[in-house]
Amino acid sequence: MILFTFFRACVSFGPRNRSVGAAAKGQVVTNCKNTVQGFKRFHGRAFLDPYVQSAKSSLVYDLAQMPSGMTGIKVMYMEEEKVFSIEQVTAMLLTKLKETAETAMKKPVADCVISMLASAFDAELGGKDFDEVLVNHFCEEFGKKYKLDVKTKPRALVRLYQECEKLKKLMSANSSDLPLNIECFMNDIDVTGKLNRGHFEEMCAGLLAKVEAPLHSVMEQAKLKKEDIYAVEIVGGASRIPAVKERVSKFFGKELSTTLNADEAVARGCALQCAILSPAFKVREFSITDVVHYPISLKWNSAAEEGDCEVFPRNHAAPFSKVLTFYRREPFSLEAYYNNPKELPYPDPTIGQFIVQKVVPQANGESSKVKVKVRVNVHGVFSVSSASLVELLKPNEGEEPMETDPAGKEEEVCVYCFRTTSEDGKQEKNHAPSAKKPKVKTKTVELPIENSLPWQLTNDLVNLFMENEGKMIMQDKLEKERNDAKNNVEEYVYEMRDKLHGVLEKFVSESDRDTFALRLEDTENWLYDDGEDQQKQVYIDKLAELKKLGQPVLERYIEAEERPKAFDELGRHIQQYMKIVEAYKTKEEQYEHLDELEMLKVDKQVNDAMIWMNSKMNAQSKQNFTQEPAIKVHEIQAKTKELYSACNPIVSKPKPKVEIPKDEKEEQNGPINGQEDTDAQPGSPEKGAAGSTVAPESAEGNKLPEMDID
Repeated sequence: MILFTFFRACVSFGPRNRSVGAAAKGQVVTNCKNTVQGFKRFHGRAFLDPYVQSAKSSLVYDLAQMPSGMTGIKVMYMEEEKVFSIEQVTAMLLTKLKETAETAMKKPVADCVISMLASAFDAELGGKDFDEVLVNHFCEEFGKKYKLDVKTKPRALVRLYQECEKLKKLMSANSSDLPLNIECFMNDIDVTGKLNRGHFEEMCAGLLAKVEAPLHSVMEQAKLKKEDIYAVEIVGGASRIPAVKERVSKFFGKELSTTLNADEAVARGCALQCAILSPAFKVREFSITDVVHYPISLKWNSAAEEGDCEVFPRNHAAPFSKVLTFYRREPFSLEAYYNNPKELPYPDPTIGQFIVQKVVPQANGESSKVKVKVRVNVHGVFSVSSASLVELLKPNEGEEPMETDPAGKEEEVCVYCFRTTSEDGKQEKNHAPSAKKPKVKTKTVELPIENSLPWQLTNDLVNLFMENEGKMIMQDKLEKERNDAKNNVEEYVYEMRDKLHGVLEKFVSESDRDTFALRLEDTENWLYDDGEDQQKQVYIDKLAELKKLGQPVLERYIEAEERPKAFDELGRHIQQYMKIVEAYKTKEEQYEHLDELEMLKVDKQVNDAMIWMNSKMNAQSKQNFTQEPAIKVHEIQAKTKELYSACNPIVSKPKPKVEIPKDEKEEQNGPINGQEDTDAQPGSPEKGAAGSTVAPESAEGNKLPEMDID
């Protein structure tokens, strides 16, 4: 699990590629019209949504209406005007996160946990809203003081947002007057302003007044009193504002705890939920119950009647399934919606319409029982997951009727009744059971359901988005490879230019150095002129041309650095084997078992290696540093390996083992009752260990006495 706490939710579009995350954040000023951030709040919103229309004025990038009526983002990408949906831009961000996680963990990522707003919140009470207050204040001040209309210049507006965010953080730690200075802000004009915490809190009085409302709401929903609260942990960027802390502390009547990292708390919570949901991790007993944030109702429409009911009240546990029973003669529709629009952050409460098809009356003309399963899954998404028709079968003559439909025991009412079932199979309380019905033989027939979900992307559109994303990923990869090739040329130019007058100076002649330095200078000029925007292969070829001149010099330097080490290693091997040969000649016990002919071979190999090394060292000492070396490092290493392969098997040959003669006299006690003797012989402890079948206590008793050997 990876915590992405400082990963910027930012995507920048360029003439050749996209940048995501921190790389995109760095282009907020230089490429402001095509760098998007803060787009998550537009998810699921139509372009004509009042919230979207209100937010447009504070954005430096452009919004546009998608063919579906939803909100899109208009940018210049690949030198063409493009409109991307909010889902597409979010997918770009998540794809980058997935790649980063897989690179860090070195394994594929299949699932993720995304944090959502809590049960009680105010979507217009956050860090960005406080920033907005500061930006509006300084826009007005600079308009009066410098006659500048900041909001007409996107780049200036972005810079002001950045400085206001910094100022907000400084005011959280300092109550005195603090300056705000921006050089060359607009029209080459430097601007300056100042603000203190007290004035800032006065300007934010409207926002600060909203702090307590979500707190009242969450306490009411949890059915808790303030006395029931043991501790209050405060997290989030805006929680650093002293006035916010003060109001939260006053509401609960407690000192606030800040033991958690305010920037990491949400990401750590997601990581914990990942571990709980994943079968690959074992965590302490810890339970998190997700809930349905807004009450969901169903209303139905058929030729017979219309009606509605609340199927999932607010804060109902999720995931959860419920079964509703209807009596119908023909297909009918179910419309799901959020039944309290005032609480919704979106203007349209519609979830979708579900048409249950192929409903027919029973053979006797009566209405058929139709069982409809509705569900809120682990992701909080509502659906009508299945529908089935319970068909009554006429028993054969003389056959006793029997009930085979277990759901027939449920309570049923005129229009509908339902049994509720959670994901773990537990059932909710139902109404009182109805009168016992006569047993009948039934058959269940699955019914098709036609879904009409206005907010859901069609399969064709999803496939199109995936295809386009694949193309953009490939383009990003090609552009990265092109940039890498260009950077390689630039890095080589700077590296070799410095080294030519440094560590490589004595390994190149003056004329060659001047020629190479001139070529490096020409290449540098080319990179910032005609070579600014070339294909990948052009940069590869340019680097190869430079290396033709620079690589021989670099190799001579490397050879000079590594050659003494290689000769030292060869010399150590020669000395080692010479000592062994000398020890053999003096008949030292350690080597007296070695074969005489083989040791003569070792002696010859050592002498030959010594002569070879001395001759090569003498030849190299006569060479100039600017000339090709008389002997290469790999040749010395090969000679060392050759000497080792020839001598080491001979000198490291172990002494032959001396067998201890067995006692000539065996013990007279033979086997008892046909059992073989399992006691080990005194001189063969291995036999006792391998063949004995006596108990450990017995084996301990037969152990030979230990002996101290000097």
